[in-house]
Amino acid sequence: MVQKYFQHFSTPINEFELPSKFTFPFYYEPHPLCKLAANEVQNYLKTQTDFQHNFGLGTSKKGLAIGKMFGVLVVQNQQNEVGYISAVSGTLAEKNSHKKFVPPVYDMLTKDSYFLQEKKALNTINIALENSLNNTKYLDLLIQYKSENKIAAIDIRDKKEALKAAKKNRDLRRRKAKSELSSEAYATFEETLSKESLESKYFFNNVNRYWAHTLSPIKEKLSVFTNEIAQLKEQRKAKSMALQQYLSEQYHFLNTKKEVKNLSDLFADTSVENLPAGSGECAAPKLLQFAFLNNLKPITMAEFWWGQSPNKEIRKHQQFYPACQGKCKPILTHMLSGIDMDINPLLKNPAIGKELETIFEDEALIVVYKPAEFLSVPGIHIKDSVYSRVKQQVKNISGPIIVHRLDMSTSGLLVLAKNKKAHKHLQSQFINKTVHKRYTAMLDGIINDNKGTIKLPLRVDLDDRPRQLVCFEHGKPAETNWEVIERKNGKTKIHFYPISGRTHQLRVHASHSLGLNTPIVGDDLYGKKSNRLYLHADTLEFSHPITKQKMIFQKKADF
Repeated sequence: MVQKYFQHFSTPINEFELPSKFTFPFYYEPHPLCKLAANEVQNYLKTQTDFQHNFGLGTSKKGLAIGKMFGVLVVQNQQNEVGYISAVSGTLAEKNSHKKFVPPVYDMLTKDSYFLQEKKALNTINIALENSLNNTKYLDLLIQYKSENKIAAIDIRDKKEALKAAKKNRDLRRRKAKSELSSEAYATFEETLSKESLESKYFFNNVNRYWAHTLSPIKEKLSVFTNEIAQLKEQRKAKSMALQQYLSEQYHFLNTKKEVKNLSDLFADTSVENLPAGSGECAAPKLLQFAFLNNLKPITMAEFWWGQSPNKEIRKHQQFYPACQGKCKPILTHMLSGIDMDINPLLKNPAIGKELETIFEDEALIVVYKPAEFLSVPGIHIKDSVYSRVKQQVKNISGPIIVHRLDMSTSGLLVLAKNKKAHKHLQSQFINKTVHKRYTAMLDGIINDNKGTIKLPLRVDLDDRPRQLVCFEHGKPAETNWEVIERKNGKTKIHFYPISGRTHQLRVHASHSLGLNTPIVGDDLYGKKSNRLYLHADTLEFSHPITKQKMIFQKKADF
């Protein structure tokens, strides 16, 4: 089985030095051997006839276009030969068994498997549920009930308002009578008012009884369908949870010490309530599992995207990506324990040796220039930041201080408040969108149009923080105006004018296929890594919190 998937490099690799430590999978620069292996796999994908799958790279393929993540793991076998194995995330062409790619950790698709049987049962429930929800009698009753219920609600509301008005009128009459009538006459008048109140309440209760009586037959007929729908939904939920639990116990992951843990074990100590869909099906766990099962020594690993980008997340054809945090981190943490691995670069303080430049300062605020790779606020592991530096450097500073932020990788202007009053005033300007900001960016390609507006709602990728997704269902509105400054050497310099201030807004709007479809140079999340992220906040305009004078600050980008 090892020989089936172990691939010798098609070209000599003597010139390549093997890495001394294994790849840190969540942030890395692919080793040259990984790039060579990936290139061979990509050549195979271009020419293979072993399976049919529409990656969205041409117009001749049938079916829905679906790009895929592939992985390569450079390994050393027991004969000390260096080669590589490859894998695909999830299924490919609706199969788990492939000539080139290692098998899954657990194959759900074997003939007559428990998974397929339960999936068939779930499909039966879904069909029954769909039929119930689309039943014409049910839909007609639902329309009738909603119509009658709306009329009832309006009638009850009107009668309730009339009841309140009558009470208010009685109170006015009571106060007037108390000052005008004798004690004996007032007592008689009070009895009259009490009788009116009881009659009004009795009438209102009768209105409620009437509508309850009118709606009851329709509700009773509806309940036949709603009870059936609720029962089917409960059956589906119970069966889905049982199947998920079953699957979580079938996935057994090894590490170099041959220790075994299943998905339930691995996610037990996380904050995740339900296992993320597809856990254990990514390329990285498949590769490591095959290596450990077959006594192959892992040397270095990388994953790349092949095909059309998904609608929500940003994936560029042939580009390398780190393993995802949500699905893979608990699994890979176990699988890689005991392996000498590269240090997580995100634990290193990138601001060492860098200084903040004070652009302006008075008794209310301070404007600083933040270099690239410098945190705005303290992180989980790194505390050094604009906030901590300013708090140490500026005397008599108090309050929240931070008014807005820039991504760690973005350079540019930041305004900070020196007291609570200034902070409140500046913060209200950001909330009310009266602060004007301009960014300069260098895009990794040519933009043909000269200007435009991008409106793509954003939300965090729950399976891969801090990456953001474009999501029209759950995303928050995000709007960016832009204009081209210069086109040169295959790059486009551009000005961004963000109307909203969502996390990674400019980076996603630049890179996403529904935006400019051209990532910012050096964007290691949505594009390709470079010496820096070529994004700079060059202009900041706001009203001074004390003098109310318009303040405009500029700091030209150094690219």
